[in-house]
Amino acid sequence: MTSTPDTEAILRDVLDRWKAAVDAHEPDQVAVRFTDDAIFQGLHPYSVGRQGVAAYYAAQPLGMTAQYRVLETRQLADDLILGYQSVMFGFIDRPPLTVNLSLLLRRLADGWYIAHYQVTLLP
Repeated sequence: MTSTPDTEAILRDVLDRWKAAVDAHEPDQVAVRFTDDAIFQGLHPYSVGRQGVAAYYAAQPLGMTAQYRVLETRQLADDLILGYQSVMFGFIDRPPLTVNLSLLLRRLADGWYIAHYQVTLLP
């Protein structure tokens, strides 16, 4: 398992697209960043697949934004990258919320997608 500038660049590309869709409140575009069978664990009960991801982000308040900081990356296999990030979600009407986010990215024929998304709320 290694961390290289290439693995971080791949992770940032996926996260930048995810962030753009989150910031624009486009739940279907957020879901497109995930595999069809992605396991998704936000701050509500988990779901599997893009429909659950879209529903989760559709329920988020308008004006919510995401800022992330990559903490660690690991290339687990040729087609699998682990990412560990700190993410601050900003809101219009309340203080920001900072979480840790673990991702597994899987390379498919047409690019990299999120196959597993796990949020941990920090005290």
